[in-house]
Amino acid sequence: MSDYDVLCIGNAIVDIMAQCDEAFLETNGITKGAMKLIDASRADLLYSRMGPAIKSSGGSAGNTAAGVASFGGRAAFVGKVSRDPLGEIYTHDMLAQGVAFDTKPLNGQPQTARSMIFVTPDSERSMNTYLGACAELGPDDVDADKTSRAKVTYFEGYLWDAIRAKEAIRQTATLAHAAGREVSMTLSDPFCVNRYRDEFLELLRTSTVDIVFGNSHEIQSLYQTVSFDEALDALRKDCNIGVVTRSERGSVIVCGNQTIFIKVMQIPELVDTTGAGDSYAAGFLYGYTSGRSLRDCGNLGSLAAGLVIQQIGPRPPQNLRREAEQVGLL
Repeated sequence: MSDYDVLCIGNAIVDIMAQCDEAFLETNGITKGAMKLIDASRADLLYSRMGPAIKSSGGSAGNTAAGVASFGGRAAFVGKVSRDPLGEIYTHDMLAQGVAFDTKPLNGQPQTARSMIFVTPDSERSMNTYLGACAELGPDDVDADKTSRAKVTYFEGYLWDAIRAKEAIRQTATLAHAAGREVSMTLSDPFCVNRYRDEFLELLRTSTVDIVFGNSHEIQSLYQTVSFDEALDALRKDCNIGVVTRSERGSVIVCGNQTIFIKVMQIPELVDTTGAGDSYAAGFLYGYTSGRSLRDCGNLGSLAAGLVIQQIGPRPPQNLRREAEQVGLL
């Protein structure tokens, strides 16, 4: 028996979200719709210029772990925080959501990571992230026993920005496959793909990664094509299962010769797209580790994504299992 359905590895980040207009982005040199890494002084400057903000525990893989737990799955998370107020907030939030989280924290420096997220009126989010303690995540933080006891290990592409984290992922993938488990990743961001295209392709083509998540922009960036169909066909050849989200056009799952189209969840109002892909991955991976069909997995992912984009913040406040039961998905 597996102790965990999904073991998520990622950057432990506290999200600090505020609404702004297009002029604010331009004035402060913020790239719209992207994630940009910044240093501590830039983080302090942007925070001082933000309007009223909401703090919540985030980070791509952390959001996915919380989503899996909300569905009723057994989730664990590996991520680095520091012994500081934000680190305490992050640890409390993960444990309160039912996620196993026991990565040893740093003793105060560097500080716990934070991401200043600016949401424009069109609901697009622009992220400026100070990695802080996250950059210290390394092979010693990954428990071999825990890895071998998780059905799927899932990690975020953002980890490739830190050398030691990259080493930890490769080590974890080796341990997981040796135990007969599967490994999954999210491409994270088109800019992240641009930085590490060759390495990401190598992960897929060597079967280091079995399941890959990305949106249409990310896979088109991965294969350097303006054609979505060409990118999808290439993805099909490179991995066991490919899952591609397409915003209001739903999502597509490819597995061998199978192509499964998933409809988007209809919502009354789009508020904030932060965490949509993370929540989708949570629903999909919960379904997958529960032995459900790929179509059911996609529908669970669509439900979770549809719920999170109706509110500010990266994690749906609703109990996802209850929501899925109400619409007949569970």
